[in-house]
Amino acid sequence: MRGSQEVLLTWLLVLAVGGTEHTYRPGRRVCAVRAHGDPVSESFVQRVYQPFLTTCDGHRACSTYRTIYRTAYRRSPGLAPARPHYACCPGWKRTSGFPGACGAAICQPPCRNGGSCVQPGRCRCPAGWQGETCQSDVDECSARRDSCPQGCVNTAGSYWCQCWEGHSLSADGTLCVPKGGPPRVAPNPTGVDTAMKEEVQRLQSRVDLLEELSEQISFLEEQLGSCSCKKDS
Repeated sequence: MRGSQEVLLTWLLVLAVGGTEHTYRPGRRVCAVRAHGDPVSESFVQRVYQPFLTTCDGHRACSTYRTIYRTAYRRSPGLAPARPHYACCPGWKRTSGFPGACGAAICQPPCRNGGSCVQPGRCRCPAGWQGETCQSDVDECSARRDSCPQGCVNTAGSYWCQCWEGHSLSADGTLCVPKGGPPRVAPNPTGVDTAMKEEVQRLQSRVDLLEELSEQISFLEEQLGSCSCKKDS
């Protein structure tokens, strides 16, 4: 058991020391980098003429040559197959904490004012900022004129509402109320409903009376139209 643990620890150490280059695999946002193969050397038998001295007739020393063979090396016309090499595709970089994962987009120039790079060259801007790199402020006072009831002050990346003298901004920032406070609501909403119902009934009775008078006027007009006077002979 102890031996297997030591082997596992050794293997993890090799992976850590070996670098992240070998952890890339073909896949999403991982591209193959073009690599040239290394020159190939091949061996061959080379014939060499080696001078040496020998004894000739008459016991004289003669110089001659003898042939020997040795192994030599020369460069082959071809190249060795290149080992596949992978890296993050253009516009992507390695995700921090995930070896071999190319999940972090690259934006050049980088995103500003808290913007995040979601795709190569594309920034996602927070509220209040706009532009390719989130470099421009959004003028909320011009874009949303109804945001503030009385006055609007634009700031970098935001805005705030301004009230006239004698008023203050409500807690939710949507109303400007007098500094004495908003008008009080009637303690008994039922009483307000009753008064409103009585006013509606009074107005309805007036409408009914007007309709009745209109009918009488129409009747009189018909009667006047049917009358004729006799001429004296």
